Amino acid sequence: MRNNRLFNLSRWRLASYYAGVMGLILGLCGLAVYEMTAQDHWRSLDQELTSLAGTLHDGLEPLLQQPGQLEPSVRHILPNLCIGPQACPRPPQRIHILNATQQPGYYVRFLNLNGQLLATAGENPPGLAFERETTRQQPLTDQRGNRYHQVSLQLKTATGQPWGYLKVGRSLVEYDHHLHSIQAFLVWGLPTMMLVVGGASWWLAGLAMEPVYRSYQQIQQFTADIAHELRTPITAIQATLETTLSAEPSPEEAYSTLQILKRQNYRLTHLIQDLLLLSRMDLQKVNRSQFQACCLNDLVSDLVEEFSGSALAAGVALSSKLDSQEPIWVRGEEEQLYRLVANLINNALHYTPAGGRVQVMLGSDKYQALIQVQDTGIGIAPAEQARIFDRFYRVDTARSRQQGGAGLGLAIAQAIAVKHQGSLTVESELGQGSLFIVKFPLFSIA
Repeated sequence: MRNNRLFNLSRWRLASYYAGVMGLILGLCGLAVYEMTAQDHWRSLDQELTSLAGTLHDGLEPLLQQPGQLEPSVRHILPNLCIGPQACPRPPQRIHILNATQQPGYYVRFLNLNGQLLATAGENPPGLAFERETTRQQPLTDQRGNRYHQVSLQLKTATGQPWGYLKVGRSLVEYDHHLHSIQAFLVWGLPTMMLVVGGASWWLAGLAMEPVYRSYQQIQQFTADIAHELRTPITAIQATLETTLSAEPSPEEAYSTLQILKRQNYRLTHLIQDLLLLSRMDLQKVNRSQFQACCLNDLVSDLVEEFSGSALAAGVALSSKLDSQEPIWVRGEEEQLYRLVANLINNALHYTPAGGRVQVMLGSDKYQALIQVQDTGIGIAPAEQARIFDRFYRVDTARSRQQGGAGLGLAIAQAIAVKHQGSLTVESELGQGSLFIVKFPLFSIA
């Protein structure tokens, strides 16, 4: 298949389509995972900050007396709070809220109603905007490019007057690092996966096309064999006609020419009938409800009697052996079963030299009927036994052609056996003869 340009091109296309579809699916899945992870982390951060800001809001409002003024009691909630418009000169790495230590990166800001900074706690992001109203879905960025997520709440005094604004924020360094890790995995992982998918696609395309290629080879071989088989009789007919027409033939010569044409026409007709039979058996759906009961005892006896003349002419002893006198019945088409056994006997006679013998044996076990055709012919080499049921295949080409065989007999026999839910196998040793075994399901006549 590798040397066939048509199949290589088709394999490349199939592998490309498969890899492209898998790449699109993996890409969409990667983007979906990235978006879902980013949204999930952002939602978790927002809920965390909202909860923290709500805790501070609920704890601070009862302590606030005057708008824009922080009472000393606020330090009970935020022990490390720095009072004043300026940020703490050396801010701690962590903030303490109600004696609970938060992770690094948090900050708390208090602004009055005019937006002026009153106090800070925690981180001190340089250049971070502290407007009264901030958009919670849009991160803030400081002068160093670090991003922060911030939640803003309005504070009121204990009497319900507006006091100012509370800002609670957190650094997004860990969040961004996590997203960058996922991005790096997608950027480098997807191409790597595509290489693996591409290799797997090429391998799977080869596996998928292997049966197609074998069928293609069989069709090519079948076509070549048909052309070769048809060419032989047609060439003989053409040569005979040209020879006869080149001179005025005598009645004897004309009669001889007609006999040659008759033989070649018979050979062509027989070949075409065999091909049509195989074609019908390949295409037709088997309707076993139309099968009838067939007695194999009568079938074998009739065939041995029919071929006795041919065996005598070939100098081969043909005999039959019935293991039981009880009738053995199977379901099927009697004409085709007759053709199957006839092909096996004819094949055995062709490949058995003078002085040999062919025996047809009929028996049965509990579930199956067995027909065995044994000969003392030339035998079949082990390497050829797997191919003898191929169409147009011959073990001894010269001998088959001399006797008019086209190499379809065993192929037809096997097709008939399969059609009748049976099997056809061979046991052979080169130079010692062959044994063909046919098995059919038994049919009981009640």
